Amino acid sequence: MAARKKGKTMPVILSLTDNDLYKFTMQKAVLDRFPGVKVKYRFTNRGEHKFNSDFLANLNAQIGHMSQLRLTTDESRFLLKTCPFLGDQYVNWLSSYQFDPSEVSTKVVNDQLELEISGLWERTILWEVPLMAAISECYFAEGDSERKNFHYNYEPATYRKGDTLARVGVKFSDFGTRRRRSAAIQNLVVAALKQSGKDHFVGTSNVHFARLNDVRPIGTMAHEWIMGVSALESLRHANRYAMYHWSQSFKGDLGTALTDTFGQFAFWGDFDGYYARLFDSVRHDSGDPINFGDNVIAHYRKLGIDPMHKTIIFSDGLDVQK
Repeated sequence: MAARKKGKTMPVILSLTDNDLYKFTMQKAVLDRFPGVKVKYRFTNRGEHKFNSDFLANLNAQIGHMSQLRLTTDESRFLLKTCPFLGDQYVNWLSSYQFDPSEVSTKVVNDQLELEISGLWERTILWEVPLMAAISECYFAEGDSERKNFHYNYEPATYRKGDTLARVGVKFSDFGTRRRRSAAIQNLVVAALKQSGKDHFVGTSNVHFARLNDVRPIGTMAHEWIMGVSALESLRHANRYAMYHWSQSFKGDLGTALTDTFGQFAFWGDFDGYYARLFDSVRHDSGDPINFGDNVIAHYRKLGIDPMHKTIIFSDGLDVQK
């Protein structure tokens, strides 16, 4: 938790790599293809959460703590070993990176958090996920007694989930950084999934916890990449432009295409024979998964591609039963 010690707020983000891998891959692609572009991010509270001045003070302290983070030698080696597609040049650049708190503005108005991030895309792209994690951890630390004293037996519950998925042959990964209750709990979850899921647990999106638990960091691109490219190139055929620039940056690596940024049918129009053969898999992140699977299979067959040589990655609000 975001504990206080002798009047000081203790940091909850302890590593520059406490972030989702797809933030680093997109950062590399932005540096390669769109350096110098100015962007703005804005936080949206999708729930009924209320925020107060204690929360805001804690969050601002966390933002200050993040400015002290640097990529360590061990972390550089881990990235180069597990993610060779990032390359020496990018990892060397990342070694000199540091968060700049002046890029983030925060305030609480009528119990609601107003947060904006603004600056160069290649710099500000790393803020989103650790900030979301810090917001969650500060919210639970600064909330009412029911929130702060919430108890859940995470380890055995997580172990049961991993064991169930492994027994029925499901390959799965952890992608919970931005919604975690705390860093300690996410680390516990990754460790429990590794133990219970065995070979069926393929890794975690969080690079920091992948290194600590000796598992593979997982991730390719987020909707942000396609949305950004749509503003810089064209909304029409944005998926095609996004896949083009991605493939130019990664040369065939990280071949999972995200399908739903502007609806799957707009995506199928851009996912022609070239890109359908170039990309190894597609990711489903909204809408009916069975209908999506049928549409993917039909699309591959129409292009003369054997669907059994391709993969679908499902990532939309999944639970074990689903």
